[in-house]
Amino acid sequence: MRLAIILSSVLVLAASAAVGQDKLAAKPPMGWNSWNHFANHVTDADVRSAADMLVSTGMRDAGYVYVNVDDTWQGKRDAQGVLHTNERFPNMKALGDYIHSKGLKFGIYSSPGAKTCGGYEGSLGHEAQDAKMYAEWGVDFLKYDLCSFNDNLLKAQAEHGGDVSIKKPMMIAAYKKMGDALKATGRPILYSLCQYGVDQPWKWGPEVGAQMWRTTDDIDDSYGRMIAIGFSHAGLSKYGGPGHWNDPDMLEVGNGKMTADEYRTHMSLWVLLAAPLLAGNDLSKMTDKDKSILMNKEAIAIDQDPLGKQGDRLYESGDLDVWTKPLSGGRVAVGLFNRSWSVRDISVDLAEIGFKTGGSVRDVWKQKDLGHRSGILTNTLPKHGAALLIVSK
Repeated sequence: MRLAIILSSVLVLAASAAVGQDKLAAKPPMGWNSWNHFANHVTDADVRSAADMLVSTGMRDAGYVYVNVDDTWQGKRDAQGVLHTNERFPNMKALGDYIHSKGLKFGIYSSPGAKTCGGYEGSLGHEAQDAKMYAEWGVDFLKYDLCSFNDNLLKAQAEHGGDVSIKKPMMIAAYKKMGDALKATGRPILYSLCQYGVDQPWKWGPEVGAQMWRTTDDIDDSYGRMIAIGFSHAGLSKYGGPGHWNDPDMLEVGNGKMTADEYRTHMSLWVLLAAPLLAGNDLSKMTDKDKSILMNKEAIAIDQDPLGKQGDRLYESGDLDVWTKPLSGGRVAVGLFNRSWSVRDISVDLAEIGFKTGGSVRDVWKQKDLGHRSGILTNTLPKHGAALLIVSK
């Protein structure tokens, strides 16, 4: 009888953990990550400051709730294999508690390889041990970066006579091992795959327990790189949805190397893609323009729409793009993009997106109602500019 009770309890706990994992990321995750601005110099104080700023700027209330420590927090493993933090992070449990005290969630970083991208300790051979430690620290999000595990894949390929087919199942198994370890902790921890879109993770990410997966190589704070990543998502909309999101990488808004028009293009693309919105700037130095882009409530609402649909390209003509995203209530979000170096007119036929008799049009960036429109809607855009519209009946 006692054994039956114990087994029953175990099954209930396992079921509860599974439900918790399934409910993760019902909408695209939002928050802040340390890498784009602080890179390998991030400290405990930087992360605490970011948490404070998410609250004081209103970003937390706008939906940015994850505070994610990226690479270079790790120290060395002891004789029992326990991974300790380095001198820049004296107490990770205390940091997590501080983040949680602000009404925020705590994220961390590791790799399926022996080393991270920065050369710090990865989780290879310590997956269950590390997952348990993360749960004890109160971690809510794990970014798991391929990094040195690629060396393992190349070695296996060489050992199998150059057979490249050996690599994909090895990589999937490595990511599944950590996914299973996270589930076994009983704590809901959002699992984010970072392996640069290798072998189409949008097709197998859910099988390894992931809620989001990188679709491309790293972004940087440049218009060319940003649009190359964003527009490469044409055709991937069927793979995004509640609990499983395509991730075009973190936001660069506010890092200073793009114009305001280019940053609005960045944000417009990401929200149409129903992408995770992870700010990557120094929150203590945001301009009013940065805030107006990152915290535009209507843009965020497009990203977080309960329908959970990823947008896709309607058509492309030279340097002009039109993208649409179905929204709840029969509405449609429309993105008009001018990739050229001059002012251009760009049009969309409202009948083509389901409004044969026209519809009410709202300009998200101008925060202005454009009234009832029908037929061809034309917008004049500056170089590298974008318009983000919501059309409703």
